[in-house]
Amino acid sequence: MQVKYRQSLPRYMTLCEQNYFRIVKLLPECEQVGQVRDILVANYHFVVEVLESAKYTSLIRFRQIDDNVVGFMRPDLDVRVYHDARMAEVICREYHSRIKPSYTYPNPMMRQKDEKYQINAFLLDWLDYCITQGRSALEWDVNHGLV
Repeated sequence: MQVKYRQSLPRYMTLCEQNYFRIVKLLPECEQVGQVRDILVANYHFVVEVLESAKYTSLIRFRQIDDNVVGFMRPDLDVRVYHDARMAEVICREYHSRIKPSYTYPNPMMRQKDEKYQINAFLLDWLDYCITQGRSALEWDVNHGLV
C-alpha cells in the first residue's frame, strides 16, 4: 500500500517566509504597477516587475529576458507577495488555479508529488543567486529634480 504524500505546512511556511525576505531586497524602490528593476548576473539579464500592488499584497513577475540561454529553462515566475503575513509564494500563469499542495503520481501532467514546494524552493535558489551575484543600477536623483 502506497502512503499518500503530505506536505509539511511548517516547512512550507518557512520557505515562503524566506522567499519574502529575499524578494523585498529585489523589489523596485517604488512598488507601483509597471515598475521594473533590472538585475544583471554575469551575462544574464533578469527583470523584477510589479504587476499588481495593494495595501497587503503584491503580484510580482521574475523573469529572465536573455536570448543567449539555449537548452536551459529561463525563470519566468509570478509570485504573490503577502506583506501582512511576510510570505511569498509562486503562482503560475500556465496553471488554471494555484499549484496544488500535492499530486498523486503518476499524473497526466507528470507533476512531482511535492511540486508546490519544489517550485518555491527553486524561487529561493534563484533569489539567492540574484542577491549574491547580481548587480542592479541605482536610480538616484542627485539634483532632486531641479535640473
